[in-house]
Amino acid sequence: QLQLVESGGGLVRTGGSLRLSCAASGFTLDYYSIGWFRQAPGKEREGVSCISRSDGSTGYADSVKGRFTISRDVAKNTVYLQMNSLKPEDTAVYYCSAGAGLWGSLLPYDYKYWGQGTQVTVSS
Repeated sequence: QLQLVESGGGLVRTGGSLRLSCAASGFTLDYYSIGWFRQAPGKEREGVSCISRSDGSTGYADSVKGRFTISRDVAKNTVYLQMNSLKPEDTAVYYCSAGAGLWGSLLPYDYKYWGQGTQVTVSS
């Protein structure tokens, strides 16, 4: 059974940091492009960051560039999202996703497998 499990969310103050983890079971994450998405109440799901299975290249939404970093640990079959300088507008449920495309994308329909999400709350 293919499964993605996110962890690492929580409550943090403005300017703080969190590291989200996305662990895969039943398949090898290195064979997939991975995306991180978030969804705040009443808003659409938006792409935050991605990493391509082809060459490991990364992409970021403008709103998180310079603050978030995506990385992949092949040995642990886990992808991380390091989030620094957090702002209240970063508050959302964060999801990781996996897709078979060669290149990462910030579009939800490019991904087939999704985790259950982890809540990130940034207080002002």
